[in-house]
Amino acid sequence: MPDIAVFGSLNMDLVVRVPRVPDAGETLQAHSFMTNPGGKGANQAVACARQGAGVAMVGRVGDDSFGHALKASLAADAIETGHVATAPASTGVALIMVDDSAQNRISLIPGANAFVGDEDIARLEDDLASARLLLLQLEVPMEAVLKAATLAHAKGCTVVLNPAPAQSLPDAMWGLLDLLVLNETEAALLCGLAVHDVASAARAADALHRRGPPQVILTMGGEGVVVCDASGCRHFGALKVHAVDTTAAGDTFIGALCAALARGESMDAGIAIGIQAAALCVTRAGAQASIPHRSELQALAKVDCPTLVTLR
Repeated sequence: MPDIAVFGSLNMDLVVRVPRVPDAGETLQAHSFMTNPGGKGANQAVACARQGAGVAMVGRVGDDSFGHALKASLAADAIETGHVATAPASTGVALIMVDDSAQNRISLIPGANAFVGDEDIARLEDDLASARLLLLQLEVPMEAVLKAATLAHAKGCTVVLNPAPAQSLPDAMWGLLDLLVLNETEAALLCGLAVHDVASAARAADALHRRGPPQVILTMGGEGVVVCDASGCRHFGALKVHAVDTTAAGDTFIGALCAALARGESMDAGIAIGIQAAALCVTRAGAQASIPHRSELQALAKVDCPTLVTLR
């Protein structure tokens, strides 16, 4: 029985490593190409599972080689895939360009993800019988995400939303959320405040907290994480590592955090674990291929822990 239900996207990532982003009309020789299982929903499911949580995935793939490979990849991490349905479309694909500074640029072709709807909500209801957390993103239709959040909220399940890709939320969504986890770009779109340092991140997180979610976590890559809740705002410093590829770093943070919360860890302890997981993730190439296991974090925790500063 799952501790965490993930309702979201599954994509096959087509990753090209380049020295830099080519200019318009320019042909640039790349370093390498790889395919890698991805999608924000599936990535977060894998991150939860590799931190020891029981996970069920609800979503859609196509009846094609990519879809079969994605389900097999999830099953290899002991993720329940019985509610990953087949859609009358090709499996979703992400075109990812990673430059020598480890920054990525991503284009999405939703494919089967666009067909997530009421039938998948019915499948999700079975998983919510045991799940303590529902983890949501925005790579499937917003209407379905809202229905999933409504269902989980009514059942007393903790609702966690990662509003990515960045887009406005329906008014009805705000009161359903227990935890909002987002980055600088997503925060700026949702609250209208630019995020460029820790102080501005705290202002943005506080503004979002006032809209309803009891807990808001704003991630800032190498600048760390700001959390805002009823006790105020706090900043966790990032761990210093040599970044190779930032793909799935945010998904890894969220999955590790949710796994920690599902096993009863405090929010601050979960954030520290998420930072450690993301730090290891960016030292490796790929999406799901880069997500670490819990045993790796337990070794890291003995030598490298994030710093915590109370902001107010």
